[in-house]
Amino acid sequence: MAIISISRQVAAHGDEVATELAKILGYKFITRKEIEQRIVELGFPESKMPKYDERKPGFFASLTKDRDEYLNYTQYAILEAAKKQNVIIIGRGAFALLQNVQNNVSIRLIADEATRVKRLCEEFSWDEKKALQRIQESDSNRAGFSSSFYNIDVNDFSLYHAIFNTGYVSIEDTAKIIANLVKTIVTEEKEVAGQKTIVDLLKGQEVVNKLYFEYHLNIDFMHVSIDGNTVLLHGVSDSPAIVEQALQVIRKEMPEYEAKSAVSIVHDFKTFQ
Repeated sequence: MAIISISRQVAAHGDEVATELAKILGYKFITRKEIEQRIVELGFPESKMPKYDERKPGFFASLTKDRDEYLNYTQYAILEAAKKQNVIIIGRGAFALLQNVQNNVSIRLIADEATRVKRLCEEFSWDEKKALQRIQESDSNRAGFSSSFYNIDVNDFSLYHAIFNTGYVSIEDTAKIIANLVKTIVTEEKEVAGQKTIVDLLKGQEVVNKLYFEYHLNIDFMHVSIDGNTVLLHGVSDSPAIVEQALQVIRKEMPEYEAKSAVSIVHDFKTFQ
């Protein structure tokens, strides 16, 4: 059992490869629409999705509470889907969120500009100028999303198990190669370890959501990471007392772990509401 996370350029046949791969492996393809629907079900307003969804938020949007809420709901939705195992998840930084999950296989799909322009023109009856504009806009947004929310470069190829140029390799062959790769590198030991890691990450995200939405603790950019038996709380706050209160909640909710703070204390730090 594995998790396959796919990062893709626009018009690089991301959905098509994921659909074919799901058929070969018998996996569930978690579509972009399904993740979006789950984010809204969890509580994020649908009307605000366009500001954040797979795009770099604008300056003021990046400083609002909505930004952190979007990220928390998105990460919860991805981890919730990943917990089911035997799934393919596309976009929304899933490859970054799951990069330390032992049975996750991260794939990047790309294609040359001319191929991508041709595909968009054929699919939408656009002229080349409009297709090129769409490519540039999408590439910029997706790079900005990864940088803003995960502090990584989506074009850093060291982040992926494999990269496929679908301008050269067909949808069917790409899916077959990925399927063989998954069967080769995801061992039983990795499956067991990956399942545990997902459970831990989901617990951590549940605690973060509780701190935000139930306790209303003012720690910006808050997230947790798990290192062995230690839970690390990350973020930015202007109050050591609030950080200690958050740690107490984590210790209560996750008593099997030692809770420590990696929160940066910055006095007079405020976000736009």
